[in-house]
Amino acid sequence: MSHSEQYPAARLIDRRPEISGADLVATLVPPRQFDEASFDSYRPDEEYPSQALARDTLRTFAEPPAPIARSGGFLGFGRKKQTASSTPTVTRPGVYIDGGFGVGKTHLLAATWHATSGRKYFGTFIEYTALVGALGYAGALSVLKGARLICIDEFELDDPGDTMLMTRLIGDLVAHGSRIVATSNTPPNALGEGRFAAVDFMREIQAMADRFETIRIDGVDYRQRDLDGDAVTLSDDAYRFTVADVVASGERMTDDDFGSLISHLATVHPSSYFGLLRGVDVLGITQVYELTDQSAALRFVAFIDRVYDAQIPIRATGIPLTSIFGGGMLDGGYRKKYLRCMSRLNALTQAELSA
Repeated sequence: MSHSEQYPAARLIDRRPEISGADLVATLVPPRQFDEASFDSYRPDEEYPSQALARDTLRTFAEPPAPIARSGGFLGFGRKKQTASSTPTVTRPGVYIDGGFGVGKTHLLAATWHATSGRKYFGTFIEYTALVGALGYAGALSVLKGARLICIDEFELDDPGDTMLMTRLIGDLVAHGSRIVATSNTPPNALGEGRFAAVDFMREIQAMADRFETIRIDGVDYRQRDLDGDAVTLSDDAYRFTVADVVASGERMTDDDFGSLISHLATVHPSSYFGLLRGVDVLGITQVYELTDQSAALRFVAFIDRVYDAQIPIRATGIPLTSIFGGGMLDGGYRKKYLRCMSRLNALTQAELSA
């Protein structure tokens, strides 16, 4: 019996997670890597002043200044004057954080969530649309309405219908008093450029943009500051010994062929991808090859987003995972999504395993 056969690993393709509406609502909190995220723990790059400005603006949005104390006086005379501030005051019900990947947008989103009291929800665009799919529009609105804060990470443009659904949901939530903070790599007044030219789609997008104060964050991808080259790939022998050692240590490592995993993801709704990863400590993927089907590539991107949220290290064989997006994908409309995924794959394949 070989070393790997002695310690068999689980396979993701054997899992068929079923996620209820209640399960989805329970997941609407920041990923565990942001459990302690705060405005104080955010480290803005001094070379990009927009990062500190974004932090300060969101801090004010989450923690509005206390009312100015009044010292009395007739018809307002004698009242204390408010001190001018260099931090912009947000007058709209929402803030839209625009910027490249790896500049701390999700950290700031989570910090805003933690700093806001009362009922609040934090989820990705996909998770909110999945909630509507599970509960129906009225049901999802009933769950979310009245919340003090709704945080939407990774605003998506893959489907114009879903995007219009979210603009309607945002409008209804704002009408019930909720405030919104969203992140994306594309500012709201540019959503749909180069992809969807439908007049009604653009009208909906503009209506959403009017509800947001847009904050632009510049900077470089923090994940790549200490990482070089492509995602790490292992030889077959090194991979087999890694699987055996991890499983023998008592941790859960999965072991899936890349092609089988790609096929399996097509049978699982993206909102259930986190269910595939429950209890997994290390993700093993063998025989990685280049993808040329964009639908399969986008599903894999959504899957890796959940892997990254859970901070699960990846060990893989075949070509580097940062080289899988072929067929001109990096030159198309989803370029930023693929580059973000490559950044995350680079970090996850170089992440250390638990001792």
